[in-house]
Amino acid sequence: MQRITQKPEIMLGKPVIKGTRLTVEYIISLLAQNTSIEEILAEYKGLEKEDILACLTYAENVLL
Repeated sequence: MQRITQKPEIMLGKPVIKGTRLTVEYIISLLAQNTSIEEILAEYKGLEKEDILACLTYAENVLL
């Protein structure tokens, strides 16, 4: 997965959106709280819709 990275020295090794300190867990949590993709993108200007979709794909792959 090209948009998600995981390194021990970044956020204690949690998977993050590449180039940020935003964890997959955090983005999934925002979505679970009914925050829209558009609201997330407005709050975090450097993100792209594909980053959020990559978080969902990552979570799906972990759960399968």
